[in-house]
Amino acid sequence: MTTPTPGAPEPALAIPLDAACYVVRKLREYENMDLLVERDDTPNPLEREDVDALTEYENEYAFDPVRQELVTFIGDLHDGQKIDLVALMWLGRNNASAAEWPSIREEAAQAHNTRTSDYLLGTPLASDFLEDGLAVLGYTCEVPDDESP
Repeated sequence: MTTPTPGAPEPALAIPLDAACYVVRKLREYENMDLLVERDDTPNPLEREDVDALTEYENEYAFDPVRQELVTFIGDLHDGQKIDLVALMWLGRNNASAAEWPSIREEAAQAHNTRTSDYLLGTPLASDFLEDGLAVLGYTCEVPDDESP
């Protein structure tokens, strides 16, 4: 369940709140999985002579099911919704105010490209920044009882 915070401004979002909160939850799940994965401790993959090993290192998470779910979900959003996700992340990351939302969203629209999912997945703490951005605009993401740990 997602709800706006009482008494806070509610600018219209192109992305439905439930969809934004779904992305927050999945990004958090992906970030938490990333912390648990045991990695190859090779200091620098560029020191390897085997190109196949380098490619394998770069694509370490390419077939992660949570990552693929996020890539597909974000890929299916229309451009305005993708722009909102990036703008919300920037809003939360920069500790900006709700009054700055229009200019941050415009900046995100100008920077928009086809790599939204890669950008979000590659940004450390993206789930926290998105959630913070939603909170700045007066929205919260609540975890339903059936999704609690």
